[in-house]
Amino acid sequence: MFRCWGPHWGWVPCAPTPWLLLSLLVCSAPFGLQGEETRQVSMEVISGWPNPQNLLHIRAVGSNSTLHYVWSSLGPPAVVLVATNTTQSVLSVNWSLLLSPDPAGALMVLPRSSIQFSSALVFTRLLEFDSTNASEGAQPPGKPYPPYSLAKFSWNNITNSLDLANLSADFQGRPVDDPTGAFANGTLTFKVQAFSRSGRPAQPPRLLHTADVCQLEVALVGASPRGNHSLFGLEVATLPQGPDCPSVNERNSIDDEYAPAVFQLNQLLWGSSPSGFMQWRPVAFSEEERARESALPCQASTLHSTLASSLPHSPIVQAFFGSQNNFCAFNLTFGAPTGPGYWDQYYLCWSMLLGMGFPPVDIFSPLVLGIMAVALGAPGLMFLGGGLFLLLRHRRYSKYQSIN
Repeated sequence: MFRCWGPHWGWVPCAPTPWLLLSLLVCSAPFGLQGEETRQVSMEVISGWPNPQNLLHIRAVGSNSTLHYVWSSLGPPAVVLVATNTTQSVLSVNWSLLLSPDPAGALMVLPRSSIQFSSALVFTRLLEFDSTNASEGAQPPGKPYPPYSLAKFSWNNITNSLDLANLSADFQGRPVDDPTGAFANGTLTFKVQAFSRSGRPAQPPRLLHTADVCQLEVALVGASPRGNHSLFGLEVATLPQGPDCPSVNERNSIDDEYAPAVFQLNQLLWGSSPSGFMQWRPVAFSEEERARESALPCQASTLHSTLASSLPHSPIVQAFFGSQNNFCAFNLTFGAPTGPGYWDQYYLCWSMLLGMGFPPVDIFSPLVLGIMAVALGAPGLMFLGGGLFLLLRHRRYSKYQSIN
């Protein structure tokens, strides 16, 4: 585990290997954030009173920790994520308080002393831009239309879409007030899925998931754009862990087997690992088949501090964290003025992972490893073959004897 250089008869300084550093990092991480290969995952819709309310609780129990994801469409779609260092932590909901004007304290994970990490993510607005005269890569990507506040959407009863076999549920909505009829045949869907072990979805961008994450798939289908070249986007808000906003970094790879022509992975980190994270590839799709030809670029703006008063109010965030003055917000926009675009099929889909602990790390796919082995091995085989040829040739001539 240590690398030591120097004479064998004396003591020399030893540098820890990367494997040892990783082991120490994992061992020093709080129990709730160390990560698990498998978890016992349950998903339930928590019944509201007096009317059914959309509150989805995902509970993922590991060997010595529990992860809680609480999704809701009370107000704008939002999720509260909590990691605890016990297998016995539970969610407590006070419905009468949650539905009141001041819901602080209505949502708790008990025991409170077991909480190792908590934060929230809120999807506040659906954005639309007229990109007719916009240049490539411009931010914003065109003239903005008035945004759709997702707090003013009417959402389906998620009990009807709950799929316990696949650990998924759909929040599907449309604006309550739609004077232009843009959503007469359209819907905005947030599909949430949990996992009990590692794997990849069948469709691109095929993000590698673990038992510590949830996947969110956002799909806009059938809504009429307000322009001939409309680009859509999402405004996303989160709670900072301190005075600064979470950081966003980019990771590059030479491997694009799972997401053709996409060599980048973006990550939002609430703190130094292990903590909470949001992970996505900068690509969306304008067709349901998600072929390479329908891939759209996804651009993320810089996170910036914003006052809570400028954002749609999320009851579940206030219910768990109390009144908050400061949030951090950023925009995700999908597509480019040159196309392809939403206007082709009236379809847009984008995926992300949300988790706690260490973010999943892609390794080279078998195909790329095979190509690398051939590319690196061919020169060696040629060198070896050439050496054998020269050796055999030398032996052949060394056996020749003159008759003189």
